[in-house]
Amino acid sequence: MISRDAARIALQIALVSLASYTCGFSFTGLFHGASARIGGLWSMVSGIVVLQATRRTTWSSAWLRVLGTLIGSIIGAVYLLLLPFSAIGMAVCIFGTVLLCHAARIPDHARLAALTVAVIIVLSSINQALSPILNAALRFAESCIGTALAVLAVLMWPGPAERQE
Repeated sequence: MISRDAARIALQIALVSLASYTCGFSFTGLFHGASARIGGLWSMVSGIVVLQATRRTTWSSAWLRVLGTLIGSIIGAVYLLLLPFSAIGMAVCIFGTVLLCHAARIPDHARLAALTVAVIIVLSSINQALSPILNAALRFAESCIGTALAVLAVLMWPGPAERQE
C-alpha cells in the first residue's frame, strides 16, 4: 500500500521536475538553443537533488548545491579557456573540484560539483562553438533555477512534520 506521504513526495518531485525542466529549457533557449534540452535536464537534476523532506534540510541542500555548482562551473570554464577537451584534463579538474569542496567544508556536494565540471567539459567538447564562459554560466544558472524551484516547493507545500510544528 502506498502511504499518503509517499504520494505527496512523489507528486512534489514530479512537479518540481516538470517546472525545473520547463524553466531551465526556456531560460537556456534564450541564450543557446542548441543546449536548451541539456539546460532543462540540468535544472531538473538540481531540483530533484535539492528537494528534501523538510524546509530546513532543503535550505541546507540548496546552499550547498549552489556553492558546489559555482566551484564546478568556475573550474570547468577556466580549464576550457586554457586547454581543449581531454579525458585526463577532465579527471584532473574533477580531482581539484573535489579537493576544493572538501576545503570549503561541503564534502557531501563534491560529487555534484564534480558532475558540473563533467557536464561543462563534455558539453563543450560536443558543441565546440559554445563559449566556455557561456557554457559555465548557463549550467550555473540552470542549477540555481532547479534549486530555487525545489525551495519554493517546500515553502509552499510543507511536509507533515512541519505542519505539526
